[in-house]
Parts: sequence; C-alpha cells; structure tokens
Amino acid sequence: MPRPVIIVAHGQPSDPGPQQQAIEALAAQVADCADRQVIGATLAAPDALARAVQAAPGALVYPMFMAEGWFTGTELPRRLAGAGGATATVLRPFGTDPALPDLCAAKLAGEMARRGWQARDTTLLLIAHGSQRARGSANGNEAMAEKLRPRIGKVVTAYIEEAPFLADAARDLGPQAIALPFFATRAEHVTDDIPTALTEAGFDGPCLPPIGLAPEVPALIAAALLRGDVAIASAGRGA
Repeated sequence: MPRPVIIVAHGQPSDPGPQQQAIEALAAQVADCADRQVIGATLAAPDALARAVQAAPGALVYPMFMAEGWFTGTELPRRLAGAGGATATVLRPFGTDPALPDLCAAKLAGEMARRGWQARDTTLLLIAHGSQRARGSANGNEAMAEKLRPRIGKVVTAYIEEAPFLADAARDLGPQAIALPFFATRAEHVTDDIPTALTEAGFDGPCLPPIGLAPEVPALIAAALLRGDVAIASAGRGA
C-alpha cells in the first residue's frame, strides 16, 4: 500500500478559503492519477496542515512551491513537526520537477501555434515571485529560463518583489511576446499584481495561466510521488 500524500501550498492569508479549496481539488485529481490517498493543505488555512497530518500519519509531503529554499527546507519541516508530522518525508518541490521545462515549452509552443508565431521570433517573459531577502525564487526562475532559452528566440525574467521588476522588464519586448507566470497557484500575485504590472508596462501579448494550473500537472505530480516511493524504498534497502 503506497504511503499517503499531503500536497502543501502557501495559500493566501488574507483570504485562505479559495486557495484551500483549490489545493484540495488538485489533491483529488492527483489521487485519481496516483491511485493513493492524497490530501491538500495550505499553510494559510487555520489547522489545515494539522488536520492533514492527523488523517495521513507518516505521509509523503509534496510542496506545491516553485523553488527550494527557506520555506521548503526550514519552515515547512517546522510546521510539520508542530502539527505532529515529524515523521513525514518532504519531497522536492513542484518547481524543480525535471518534467517541468518540457511542460512550459509545450504551453509556449501551443500558444505560438495558435497565433502563427515562430519560436525564433518570439520573446518569453518568465515571471516569478522573487524576494528581497532570499534567492530561492529567483534562482529557480533563472534556472528555468536557461532551460527554455534554446527553445525560443529570447527569454526575459521578471519578478514581483525584486529587480528586475515586472513593470520594467515587460516594456518594449516587441510584437511577439508571451508572458508565463512561473507560479504554482492562482493567488493574489497572479490575479492582481501581474495584470497590473503588465498593464503599466504596456505589455499587450498573451499572458498564459500559471504553470501550476496546467491540466498535465496532476499526472506530473503523480509521477513525482512514484519516484519518491522508489527513492525511499532504495534508501531502506541500503540501510
């Protein structure tokens, strides 16, 4: 019997309900793909993580985060321990999945095909959260940009909370530019900050949904969980 899984996302502290519902819906889709118990919890929803840990002791924890850093390496384990989940195994976050560059490239290719654009003539505006205090988000976004550069004419990176800020980076990108939010969920940054900054910049190209909302994501997560099972089993045999 495979270990249960808890998918954990940041959530939205100002209005935790919608994001908690969204992560629960994603968990249900992953459960269908993986044929195992999967529970969704946000850190912002009161007691959601504690309830998930109680329902799934010894779970695999899948961070629906875009980068490795303080949250996944320090804060999430601390929250889990405080919720009684010290024995949970935390997997690598969504944004580091080896299949993600191909998924991003496929979404870009689909949009370019719809518009009759050639990749060599197209600019990608890759948008991430960023931070004034930590480099995890920017490092993850820049790493993805490097993986995508061979597949499209030009890649420009931009951030909500650090330079180069989105409203500056999105200016004068030419007639064929596509914005892709490198985000796991559709919270305030995606619904409010990104559209506002793009409008301020005069960016009139398409802005795709955040990559974490792609229909292929539940199967991608299910595959990551299987890899986690294999790694844990291998470590156990080697002990």
